[in-house]
Amino acid sequence: MVRRDRLRRMREWWVQVGLLAMPLLAAYLHIPPPQLSPALHSWKTSGKFFTYKGLRIFYQDSLGVVGSPEIVVLLHGFPTSSYDWYKIWEGLTLRFHRVIALDFLGFGFSDKPRPHHYSIFEQASIVEALLRHLGLQNRRINLLSHDYGDIVAQELLYSLTPVFGPYTRPSESELWDMWAGIRNNDGNLVIDSLLQYINQRKKFRRRWVGALASVTIPIHFIYGPMDPINPYPEFLELYRKTLPRSTVSILDDHISHYPQLEDPMGFLNAYMGFINSF
Repeated sequence: MVRRDRLRRMREWWVQVGLLAMPLLAAYLHIPPPQLSPALHSWKTSGKFFTYKGLRIFYQDSLGVVGSPEIVVLLHGFPTSSYDWYKIWEGLTLRFHRVIALDFLGFGFSDKPRPHHYSIFEQASIVEALLRHLGLQNRRINLLSHDYGDIVAQELLYSLTPVFGPYTRPSESELWDMWAGIRNNDGNLVIDSLLQYINQRKKFRRRWVGALASVTIPIHFIYGPMDPINPYPEFLELYRKTLPRSTVSILDDHISHYPQLEDPMGFLNAYMGFINSF
């Protein structure tokens, strides 16, 4: 009898949760996406699109220092977009001849097809396709990646093609820009498909960690100690043990998972120190 009452109460609880969740889900799926802020609108209008297998991919391509041969390609994280790099964009143009960033398929202003089998392999192919589109397939490329983009960078390394905190939280307007980028082209409807990258990361761990461990090109890790996804000090100890040849920059104690947004100057100084070291 007690068991039956418990099951009845559980069923009633789930019914109540479902009744509450349904209007929230309906609102999430059908409320129009927010308008772009002036800054995000400017980012979109100053960018370009190229076509990959019938899909439009958004990218930014800025000319920087005259006479410098250096090119840097920026690979953003989940679930945001190339706009993650806007705080350090100008600083990068003072060092590199060309600064390039794209919105991966399913992110930002790029197409967000559904249903679609999103994969890290496809995103890496899109990066390679963009470089071919720009005529840079035979040029030396510096990669600067974050979060989801790190895995794409690892796949690019594996393929060995010549393509190669609490005090720093985003402002309300920056969070709104992130959300606007996610919602653009109904991006909220492909989030579950994009999250498959977590399963891919587990499945292909040996492939991608092996790529980092075996390459001879310089690798540098810029780390925010308050990163909840890669907790300090355990993650840093494991990273150094796995990749003893990699150099590391540790930012201030209060910097977390988005160092390029939380501490743009510290991030730029760390990255430029690495680039200028060889």
